[in-house]
Amino acid sequence: MKVLVTGATGHLGAAIVQEFKNGHDVVGLGHRDLDIVNADAVRAALTHETPDVVVNCAAYNDVDAAEDNPVRAFELNAFAVLTLAREASKRRAVFIHYGSDFVFDGRIDRPYTEDDRPNPASAYGLSKLLGERLSAEAQRWYCLRVESVFGGPTAGRGARVGSAGTLIATIEEGKEAPVFTDRVVSPSYAVDVATTTRRLLESGAEPGLYHCVNSEECRWDEFAREAARLLGREARLRSITLDTVALRAARPRYSVLSTAKLARAGIAMPSWRDALRRYIERRVENGAKALR
Repeated sequence: MKVLVTGATGHLGAAIVQEFKNGHDVVGLGHRDLDIVNADAVRAALTHETPDVVVNCAAYNDVDAAEDNPVRAFELNAFAVLTLAREASKRRAVFIHYGSDFVFDGRIDRPYTEDDRPNPASAYGLSKLLGERLSAEAQRWYCLRVESVFGGPTAGRGARVGSAGTLIATIEEGKEAPVFTDRVVSPSYAVDVATTTRRLLESGAEPGLYHCVNSEECRWDEFAREAARLLGREARLRSITLDTVALRAARPRYSVLSTAKLARAGIAMPSWRDALRRYIERRVENGAKALR
C-alpha cells in the first residue's frame, strides 16, 4: 500500500511517516515539497505518486495568530482539506485528516463524544471544524480529533515543539514554568496517534470521525509535575488561570475527549501518564545520541 503524508516534517507527520514505513511504501511531503493550498500542485503530486492513502498532517496551528489571520487559517485548515479530499476520492484513495478539541467551547464537565455538537469559540476552532466537515467529501475518510499533541519520534532534549515540548524543555533547564491550573485536557502522544491511525486503516474500521487522544484527563500543572518527576527535576511551576492571562483566542476550559468509540473499534488508548513516560524516555535517549 502506498501512503502519501502531507505535513511530514511536523511532529505528527514525522510520527505517521515512521509508523507506516514498516510494511508500506511511504512518501512524506513537507511544506517545501507541497503547498497544500495550491490546488494544481496537489493534483500534480497525487497524479505523480498515485497513493492508496492520503494522510493530511499539514495545518495552521497558531491559535492566537489565527484571530488576526483567519483567511490563512481557513486556507490551510479547511479549503486545502477539501482539495485533498476530492483529489483522493478521484483516485479511490482513503483520506485521513486530523481535527481538534478547539471545535468545542469547553463548557461541560464530562468528556466530549463524537456526537456532541461543536461550538468553536475562536477563528482557529472554526477553521478546524470546517476542515472536519470538508474531509467527509472523500468517498472513504477518517477524521481523528487530537489535542495537545506532543512528542514526535525524533524529539530530543531541548525540543520545544508544542505546548508540552516547551513545558518539558523549561523543566529540563530548571526554569520556572507557567502552567494552567484550570485547563483540563486529554493530551495526545504523536506516536500513539500514528499507531492508532494505522490500526484504524488496516482493520477496515468504519470510516468517520474518531477522538484519538491518550486516556484519562489532566490539568496542565498535573502534566508538568509528572514530567518533572520522570525527569528527576524540581517542578518550579507558576500557577496561572485563563482569567489572568491575556490571550487573543479563547481556550476551552474543559476539552477532554472520550475515546469510547475507538474502544468499540477494538483500540484502547494508553493513559497520558504512560505516554509521557515513553516520550521522556525517548527524548532523553535522542538527546544522548545527539551529544555523541
